[in-house]
Amino acid sequence: MRRINASIAFDKRLWREDIAGSKAHVAMLRDQSIIPAVDAASIIDGLDRIAAEYERDGVPEKVELEDIHMTVEQRLSELIGPAAGRLHTARSRNDQVATDFRLWVRNACQEAIDTIRALQSVLVLRAEEQIETVMPGFTHLQVAQPVSLGHHLLAYYEMLGRDRLRFADTRSRLGQCPLGAAALAGTGFPIDRDSTAAALGFDEPTANSLDSVSDRDFALDYLAAAAQSGLHLSRLAEELVIWASPSFGFVKLSDGFSTGSSIMPQKRNPDAAELVRGHSGRIIGAMMSLMVTMKGLPLAYSKDMQDDKEPVFEARDLMILSLEAIGGMIETIEFVPERMRAAAEQGYSTATDLADWLVREADVPFREAHHITGRAVKLAEEQGRGLADLSLAELQRIDARIDERVYDVLGVEASMNSRTSYGGTAPARVREQIAAAKKALGL
Repeated sequence: MRRINASIAFDKRLWREDIAGSKAHVAMLRDQSIIPAVDAASIIDGLDRIAAEYERDGVPEKVELEDIHMTVEQRLSELIGPAAGRLHTARSRNDQVATDFRLWVRNACQEAIDTIRALQSVLVLRAEEQIETVMPGFTHLQVAQPVSLGHHLLAYYEMLGRDRLRFADTRSRLGQCPLGAAALAGTGFPIDRDSTAAALGFDEPTANSLDSVSDRDFALDYLAAAAQSGLHLSRLAEELVIWASPSFGFVKLSDGFSTGSSIMPQKRNPDAAELVRGHSGRIIGAMMSLMVTMKGLPLAYSKDMQDDKEPVFEARDLMILSLEAIGGMIETIEFVPERMRAAAEQGYSTATDLADWLVREADVPFREAHHITGRAVKLAEEQGRGLADLSLAELQRIDARIDERVYDVLGVEASMNSRTSYGGTAPARVREQIAAAKKALGL
């Protein structure tokens, strides 16, 4: 029973939040004349001494004390004697853990926001170096149209920006403090819940004591945001794996963020990216784990909810590590522009430019232009040449409205430069987006 009931092995992470909550609570008990001021002073001093011990030596794990709350209270009793028993007046472990966990998740949200911003900064700075670098844009992993490498990197900047907003949104919903809800029904002591909420940085106390101790929406919100961020990181990691493969050769990995083989000395494996890709599955699994735990619980508190913390802690660790690892990879990676350009020239990536030219310059309806372009691509395929290698005479035999101006759009650079719509891949537009991103990030 001790082994299955104890949570100190993982909830010891909450020691800072637990001590902060206890100090706010005892100060309120003092101000409300619920406990003597001398005892409150002794308790606060003892809690400060415990914090110093834990900061220096770590939290001791005693299974018989069950959790971080009893571990702190027991140590306080050893330090100051019977006065320690007054600390738990007008509260329960139910509202205590709900408060501690909310504080921890609130801090974790800010940590995620800051770490994501750091990765965004790396992406923007690398994108700025690669504005003019042509690479193939893909659909279905087939060459589609030429794009700027800088533009491609900025796509992940945008994804991560949405991730930051999700964590900020989660943090914004952590403004209510459950402390004072007690076990489930509130307390008969004349406590001041507004003062403890303010002391802990909350906007206000929670409004319903039952919901206060049973709510774990904030943890699920954090996991949902982490899962979405992990998904985005996994997509970027997958691209790095593909780009680093010899078949693509778009990038060369740094020694610091790749590994060798135990028997093949020539290998440079993208292990960091592969692990990020794997971590995303575990983060998604953490979200599903807590959702399944919570789905059938009646009000108010059930011991199942002790299992709420490990998925969140694991997801936090994996996500922060993944963000930092991908940041290191992007910061140290070497791009190979010549391989990217060569790939962009394959697959008739400027076919759409031919169709657009026919619409724009020859007043051909788009569907007809699409068919004309298809015939041109077929001819080029049959002869093993690119569209730009077809002679004007060959193109005019397909459609007489084609003239020599068409060659202005058939090169990959011309194609990339022509995509000038807002949000497009033209270097001029990419420079605008980089400038806006740098301003937003304070770079």
